[in-house]
Amino acid sequence: MQAIILCGGKGTRLSEETQVRPKPMVTVGGHPILWHIMKIYASHGIKNFTLATGYLGEYIKNYFLHWAALNSDFEVDLSTGATTSLSRHRLEDWKVKLIDTGLESMTGGRLKRLEHYFKNEPFLFTYGDGVSDINIEKLIAFHKSHGKLVTISAVKPSARFGGLDIGENGSISNFREKLGSDVGWINGGYMVMEPGVFKYLDGDSCILEKAPLENIAKDKQLMAYTHEGFWQCMDTIRDRELLEDLWERNKAPWKTWND
Repeated sequence: MQAIILCGGKGTRLSEETQVRPKPMVTVGGHPILWHIMKIYASHGIKNFTLATGYLGEYIKNYFLHWAALNSDFEVDLSTGATTSLSRHRLEDWKVKLIDTGLESMTGGRLKRLEHYFKNEPFLFTYGDGVSDINIEKLIAFHKSHGKLVTISAVKPSARFGGLDIGENGSISNFREKLGSDVGWINGGYMVMEPGVFKYLDGDSCILEKAPLENIAKDKQLMAYTHEGFWQCMDTIRDRELLEDLWERNKAPWKTWND
């Protein structure tokens, strides 16, 4: 199964950092938050990624285009341009598609632009700014067990995200986007989707978390995988400082890999 990661937004709430680089490239512990998300997936065997780029997408493309150089020591002969590796750090065995999904596209619009890559297979889907110690294998197994169209990972941080009304069997009866009075379970990303989701999407201005997920819930095709472990997004400088502190103290719960 492949993972789609949204990497195209402008990250305006983190403007101190995102004026010069896209939010997924803001670093925690010297690595982009995007790298952390991909490492989470890879630690569960998911190593095939599609990155939906947009704002400052060239920054992300250059990072992956020069991945080997950025992660190795080498010598350059400036007279010829020839390079010689001096040491080789462990490089990832990932395959990464980088797809420009538009500068102004919304979340649903970015996903819609990827339809022709995922017409015939289910896929994982998340945002490029949230880390978690979620068990991806259990998430996928839960999705396969109920046969519905979309599984959302439900988490319990502060109430500023899309609220979920969850029934006893995990069925979501209502999806509400960012109501300040919400408490309890919220949309933490880390979703699994069937190709049928694309029929709910329409154009670049489509916001996944509004009409599409609301209608999928009304059609009883939206399920919740409840995750009571760690989850944290990086919306603000304060969020980044929290994640940085956890990483520096070797207390990062989302570090589910050994290296």
